[in-house]
Amino acid sequence: MSKKKKSKAEHSGPERTVVTTNRKARYDYDILDTYEAGLVLSGTEVKALRQGRGNIVDAYAEVYNGEARVHNLHIPEYDYGTWTNHPPRRIRKLLLHRREIDKLGGKLGEAGLTLVPLSVYFQNGWAKMELGLARGRKAYDKRQAIAKREADREIRRALGRAAKRGG
Repeated sequence: MSKKKKSKAEHSGPERTVVTTNRKARYDYDILDTYEAGLVLSGTEVKALRQGRGNIVDAYAEVYNGEARVHNLHIPEYDYGTWTNHPPRRIRKLLLHRREIDKLGGKLGEAGLTLVPLSVYFQNGWAKMELGLARGRKAYDKRQAIAKREADREIRRALGRAAKRGG
């Protein structure tokens, strides 16, 4: 007997395997809008990402000559690669729809807005990057965000204690 393959309708949704995230971005920036872009990679880059290696902390994206590109995305060389290995930091093209690129190009012209990579992941076998259209936070905004997060944590703790007591 052979196993019956699942149809697309039986899948619970897109299968997403996160490789790396930029947790510092949500702290340093107010994320106004998010976009999902495909990554143009070479073979050894894909293999290195599948090993869970990659760093997007210093990465940033831009729209240049009608193309979306990401800079400083660090994908280390593949361990078992030969002379065909890729350079770890190179400019990589992002795959977005034309209208999304045009929209981003217009918004990035505004003062204070930047395009920040939030995460790199595989979705249904394709390498993707989540980008955030962001505005930088000032130091006092960061302090307010920390205070709000701690207040929310205290509220959750208090509610948890009240639920355990039965009240």
